[in-house]
Amino acid sequence: MIAPIYNLKRQARLLSREEKIPLHQALDRIAAREGFASWSLLAAKAAETTAAGRLFSRLMPGDLVLVGARPGHGKTLMSLELAVEAMKRGHRSVFFSLEYTHRDVLDRFRAIGADPAQFDRLFASDTSDGISADYIVEVLGSAARGTLAVIDYLQLLDQKRENPELMDQVRTLKAFARDRGVILVFISQIDRSYDPSTKPFPDISDVRLPNPLDLSLFSKACFLNKGAIRFQPA
Repeated sequence: MIAPIYNLKRQARLLSREEKIPLHQALDRIAAREGFASWSLLAAKAAETTAAGRLFSRLMPGDLVLVGARPGHGKTLMSLELAVEAMKRGHRSVFFSLEYTHRDVLDRFRAIGADPAQFDRLFASDTSDGISADYIVEVLGSAARGTLAVIDYLQLLDQKRENPELMDQVRTLKAFARDRGVILVFISQIDRSYDPSTKPFPDISDVRLPNPLDLSLFSKACFLNKGAIRFQPA
């Protein structure tokens, strides 16, 4: 089993300082210790063995992805792990949040053993009070194909009366994602009626909808419960 990537990277940084060698050489040495010919091969194999890596491998430019769970079951961390997977492949990631401050977002990155600073300015967080579909489209207007954006969270998009209805906003974002080739990940609340004693995972029918929304607008979904994960077409 491969050791956690963040531990191996820490070892590589220490080796780089101790032996005064470039970091990429130190990473390759650490990979060799783990039985791989190069760091890139090790990283690719590690991605295949993580839940976020497996999910990311299923995503395509233009996808709208729903990540749903009851509070405290890891939906925010899973979404950030998807952002990390995108950045590992050289794509930009943006985290839009109506819940967290920038510091909160960085704290959650640390919780998954990641540091956005290591990705050479590929990550940005946006915690504006004005986040809506039109705002997201404007911010991502020049985004390159493959950019991944997390929206935290779906049900808050239409909390302000002046914003369009939730259905209209998601349709706007779907059209934008398709045209630009970006991936949009929506963190979603699950209805309180969901009972884990009768169903091991929530599903699309358990998504909390304070306002009407056609959930077939989403192309993929991921549901979490007690550390376990289930993927499904939306």
